[in-house]
Amino acid sequence: MQNKNSLRNIVALSLVPGLGAHKIRQFTRSAEHIEKVFSYSKRKLRTFDNIGEATALGILTFDGWNEVDNILNKTEKAGAKIITICDPEYPELLKQIYSPPVLFWMKGNPEALNMPSIAVIGTRNPSLYGKKQAAKLSGELATEGLCIVSGLAYGIDGIAHQATLDAGGTTVAVLGSGIDNIYPHKHVPIVKEIIKSGGAVISEFPLGAKPDAGNFPVRNRIVSGMSLGVLVIESGMQGGSMITAELGLDQNREVFAIPHNLDNLSGSGGNYLIKRGTAKLVQVVDDVLVELSLTRHQENVVQETEFPKKQKWRELELDKLSSSICEVLETKSMQIDDLSDHLNVPTSQLLVALLQLEMADIVQQQAGKIFDLK
Repeated sequence: MQNKNSLRNIVALSLVPGLGAHKIRQFTRSAEHIEKVFSYSKRKLRTFDNIGEATALGILTFDGWNEVDNILNKTEKAGAKIITICDPEYPELLKQIYSPPVLFWMKGNPEALNMPSIAVIGTRNPSLYGKKQAAKLSGELATEGLCIVSGLAYGIDGIAHQATLDAGGTTVAVLGSGIDNIYPHKHVPIVKEIIKSGGAVISEFPLGAKPDAGNFPVRNRIVSGMSLGVLVIESGMQGGSMITAELGLDQNREVFAIPHNLDNLSGSGGNYLIKRGTAKLVQVVDDVLVELSLTRHQENVVQETEFPKKQKWRELELDKLSSSICEVLETKSMQIDDLSDHLNVPTSQLLVALLQLEMADIVQQQAGKIFDLK
């Protein structure tokens, strides 16, 4: 974790009016910037993209350090900690989404945040069939070593968390309220059990934040963003589950849904996703594992499938960029942005070359724009 001064500075930046997460992330890309941001001159601050006159002055005149220390003290008293985008505990998959939170509050085991995870979501008022499927699939996925991510809400969310705990698995709850203001209050025992069992509870909303309706759609991007895929158990055509599914698609996550009877309106959303071809139909747990390129381990621990690194590409006449890509992927799988940094080639140029390699059956793409040799 970064030192306390860096943590204070990131919290302080989050309090600067008009700054916003996107601009803050510019400073967090460099430890030096985070350490010195409040000592920079206006001219230096203006050299950062989208930092205008008013924003620079907001940083220069910031005087809320007592509030910063008050937040840190209250966080400690609440038994929580703040995870920032600079911390090694921050979920790697979450960093890849369009608008990752700069910081969030957490209780529990930080190691749970980077486990292979799947979001299990659905309506707050499930049918008996939905309840059974939520419990069955969540428990089986947890037994296979996947961390189950959900939103702690009534209905499918709560069932997914509890089924995971009953199976001895790990689960992460993402709140739409402050981490010291558990909602719904009826699920406080579940939260305690999540933490005790090695899972985690997280929230990007400040301490004391109420569960306002507008918080939940915002929260949902984290549920999908830190997961390899999103499993819709039961949902109507409208609501948070459909929003989360769409967010998952935008984040290049795999989306799954279980089929429902045609007369079950509360399952019409999942049927619609399957009909559109945007969700994979799930009947058994292997439908999820295979699609995510995960395989069962003999000790029931999910591992990434080890694809044989064939030498097929060496037998073809590839251009220089395609050959360089294959050389890198021969050693390990790599996310598109990391590959871009490694080869010092723009992602737009890489995507063209990768598409050609996919069409030649040399490269395959996994969730999160991660590429590997076939």
